[in-house]
Amino acid sequence: MRVLKRFPVRLSDRPDHELVGVIRMPELTVSPLRSILKRIIGAVLALLATVLIVYLDRDGYRDANGDGLTFLDSLYYATVSLSTTGYGDIAPATPSARLVNVLVITPLRVLFLIVLVGTTLEVLTERSRQAFKIQKWRTKVRDHTVVVGFGTKGRSAVNALLGDENVEPDHIVVVDTDQQALEAATALGLVTVHGSATRADVLRVAGVQRARAVVVAPNRDDTAVLVTLTARELAPKSHIVASVREAENVHLLKQSGANQVVVSSETAGRLLGMATSTPLVVDMVEDLLTPESGLAIAERPVEPSEEGGSPRHLPDIVLGVVRDGVLYRVDAPQADAIEPGDKLLYIRKVTSAETIER
Repeated sequence: MRVLKRFPVRLSDRPDHELVGVIRMPELTVSPLRSILKRIIGAVLALLATVLIVYLDRDGYRDANGDGLTFLDSLYYATVSLSTTGYGDIAPATPSARLVNVLVITPLRVLFLIVLVGTTLEVLTERSRQAFKIQKWRTKVRDHTVVVGFGTKGRSAVNALLGDENVEPDHIVVVDTDQQALEAATALGLVTVHGSATRADVLRVAGVQRARAVVVAPNRDDTAVLVTLTARELAPKSHIVASVREAENVHLLKQSGANQVVVSSETAGRLLGMATSTPLVVDMVEDLLTPESGLAIAERPVEPSEEGGSPRHLPDIVLGVVRDGVLYRVDAPQADAIEPGDKLLYIRKVTSAETIER
């Protein structure tokens, strides 16, 4: 009785070569024209090398006309030989010429054929290369950030992460079901996983169990709750940040295991309301939230010389003190004196100060 081979159903249990297409590693793109030119140059070099070898050893070849080999005859023989046409009117006659054909011209013929069928072989090579990169990435990925959803919120979160000089693109993994969104993420050099983050095996493939942080930014609040529940079960120690549209769903995200919840609709609404009366304040808030230039809100550990002093007397503009994972505003009594091990939330100057244009 024949036993049918059963393949693992869960993505996380499949071998790495079966995840090609699910996980996509960033690649350096090459223009089609450049790729074609490289193949043509490779074919011409193989042809010229064969012509030179045959012409230098022309006395070891027999021509059907019996008048010896000219350079044109060598070119003709190299062309029909590399293309595997082989009319037989010119053939190696001496043992040395035949040995050269076996050891040199035959490998060149194979190389010539590889160049001619390069498109097909490139696809196979690409899959093998992707499988190798996926295997290497899955064994080494640690302390990365998983971003669920690459819509408007997810892209903004990634831009903020990339604005931090300590975060490399290959340490960000985007999980989404939209192929166009994944293509955009790949263009930024990010690792992408195609699938629904509500499934535990998809998150396992993204390495969420070893992630430093998880950003949950889907388009629906119910999806955000389910993704947060799944991520928290797989990664008990990861820092999970989730986004919701409605404030009434914040407690659901908190109960699901989110460390922080951002209400996108209320935040945008507050900025819209402020923009009607104090538009420059909105410009300043946007500048603080943009880490690439201007001013940015950052966190740093206190220096030994700052311990015991007041954060209000430091050269930096301090907004708050983080102590044992709790944030105290700079005007809170607990923040009157800096203690060892504290961290400071302060305003960092990214570039030279410029006037914010309305």
